[in-house]
Amino acid sequence: MKNSFPNLTIVAIFLIVLSGCATYQSNVGPTQIQHAQKEIPEDQLLDVGLLTFESEEISETEAKKEGTSNETRKAESHFIPYHLKNTLHQSSHWGAVGVIPAETNSIDLIVKGKIEESNGEHLTLEIEVVDVTGRHWFTKKYKMETPLNAYAGNLPGEKDAYQDLYNSIANDMVNYKKKLTTDDIKKIRTTAKLKFAEDFAPDAFDGYLVKGKKNITEIKRLPVDDDPMMARLLKIREREYMYIDTLNEQYDAFYNEIWPSYENWRQLNMTERKAMREIKRRAFTQKLVGALLIAAAIAAGSADSGSVAAAQTGMILVGTQVIIGGFNVSKEAEIHEAAIQELSESFSSEMKPVVIEFEGKQYELTGSAKEQFNQWRALLRKIYFAETGFNPGPDLDSYPDFENLESGESLSQ
Repeated sequence: MKNSFPNLTIVAIFLIVLSGCATYQSNVGPTQIQHAQKEIPEDQLLDVGLLTFESEEISETEAKKEGTSNETRKAESHFIPYHLKNTLHQSSHWGAVGVIPAETNSIDLIVKGKIEESNGEHLTLEIEVVDVTGRHWFTKKYKMETPLNAYAGNLPGEKDAYQDLYNSIANDMVNYKKKLTTDDIKKIRTTAKLKFAEDFAPDAFDGYLVKGKKNITEIKRLPVDDDPMMARLLKIREREYMYIDTLNEQYDAFYNEIWPSYENWRQLNMTERKAMREIKRRAFTQKLVGALLIAAAIAAGSADSGSVAAAQTGMILVGTQVIIGGFNVSKEAEIHEAAIQELSESFSSEMKPVVIEFEGKQYELTGSAKEQFNQWRALLRKIYFAETGFNPGPDLDSYPDFENLESGESLSQ
C-alpha cells in the first residue's frame, strides 16, 4: 500500500507527457506535384479559369468556434484560388490559367471551390471541375491538417503550408485529363470557341452546337477555316483573355501584399488552437490525477493533504504558464487578423480602376472585380454590334450604353 502513491504519481506524469505528444494525421498526406515530362503541343493544352471561391457568411459564434472570421474568409476566397493557379501553372500541364470573378464561355475548363474550413490548422476545400462542354470531371473534398513545421520555408507563389493539398488537386485534374483522347481535348477547345461565338452572335452561329446525351454539348457543324466573322470573334476573345491577365495582376498584388499577415495569422492561430486543447487535456488530467491521489491517500490510511495539495499546485502552475502564453499568441494573432481584414475589405469592395486600350481607344473599368469583368464583356458586345450590325443577344439593352463613349471615359454603371 505504501507504494501506491509514488506509482500513481508516475502514471500521472506519464499521462501529461503523453497528452503533449499527440500526433495529428490528415486526409491529404505528402504529395509531389506531377510535372509535365515534355512540352505539350499547343493544341492539346486546355485553358483554365478558377472562379473566386465561395465564402458563406457564418455567425460570430460559429466563426469563433472554427477559429476564423467572415472578413478573413473573404480574403481567402481570393488568396486560395490564386495560389492554386500558381500550382497549376508550375505543373506545365495547362494553357492559360487565371482567376476569374464570374463564369464565362470563353474558357475550356472551369474550377469552382468552396471553403468549408480554414483556420491555420485545418483546411477543407470542396473542388468541382467542369469543362465547357458540360462534362463533369469531378467534385471532391480535400482535407488537410498542418504538421507543426508546416510554416517553415514557405514562399509566395511557390510553397504554402497546405501545398500537399494544392498538389493533390492539381494531380487529380491531370489524372482526369490523361483519360481524354486527343480528339476529346480538341473538341473541348473548339466548343469553347463556338460557345463564345454563339454568345456574341447567336443569330449567326445558331445550330453549330447541340445538346447531346447527359446534357453534354456536342459540335454539329463547324465554320469554314477562313470565316471572317469567326476570326473577328476570336480577336475579341483574345481581348477578354487580355483583361483576365490584367485582372490577375491585381490578384497577384493582393496575394503578395496579404501573404505576410495571412501566413503569420495562420501559424499563430494554429499555435493557439493547439495550446487551448493542451490546456483542456491538462485540466482533465489534473482532475483525474487529483482524484486518484486523494483516493490513494485515503486507501493508504494517511490523507497526506499537504503532498496532494503540492502536487496539484505544481500542475496548476504549469497550466497557468501555458494559458498566459496562449493569451500572448492570441493578441499577436488579432493584430495580423486586423491587417487581413483591412486588406480584404479594400480589395473586395473597390478594386483599382483598370484602363484597357481597344482599337486605339482607352476605357476605364471601375468597381469590384465582378463589376469590371461585366463592364468589359458588355463593352466588347457593344463594339461587336457597332462594327458588324449583328445583334449580340436579346439582352443587349440590359448592358450599359457605351455607344457614345470617347477615349478615356469611365465604363462604370
